[in-house]
Amino acid sequence: MPHSAPPAAEAAQTLADDERRHYDAPEMAFHWATAALVLALFLLAEAWGFVAAKGSPARHAMQSLHVSLGLLLATVLVLRILWRIGPGRRPLPASSGLIEMAAIAVHYLLYGLLVCQVVLGVLWRWGNHDPLSLFGWFTVPALLDLTKPQAHFIGQLHNWVAWLIIGLAGLHAGAALGHHFVLRDDVLRRMLPLRRARRI
Repeated sequence: MPHSAPPAAEAAQTLADDERRHYDAPEMAFHWATAALVLALFLLAEAWGFVAAKGSPARHAMQSLHVSLGLLLATVLVLRILWRIGPGRRPLPASSGLIEMAAIAVHYLLYGLLVCQVVLGVLWRWGNHDPLSLFGWFTVPALLDLTKPQAHFIGQLHNWVAWLIIGLAGLHAGAALGHHFVLRDDVLRRMLPLRRARRI
């Protein structure tokens, strides 16, 4: 008659299996920091047109905060990409077939749009001859001299890409919630700490 594994060994194996299906702590931190910064940047950009007159100190302060948060987002993106291609854990696929291919495509598209948005934001700031500063700690000098029509076009692109990111991120979040509450699988739990994930 085969002997069953000790409870401690079973618990260790369960934890190991959970870890193989979940992202690691740094990747989770980068993911949620990216989500929070993207939402804050979008809401801030949409708000200053309603609550602050053009050229007012309040609007200038909101735009300066927007720039600082954008530079923070750029830093998080660089760290996240380096972590993913470096020592980051590569969890098992959450699904297979077309669903997995679509999920991968959405992730890469979001990465590409976010990088593009950061670059557009920097170029727009330089094109308007405004300082690119991180909370006033330091200023990044302009490396390009853009004309007003170029800056205007870049600003439009920056706005369009922002809406694309929000729309795609909304679909991404809706799919994760659908997996969690409708399909009741582990897709959302993969991006949550293990202890919390087992209680949800």
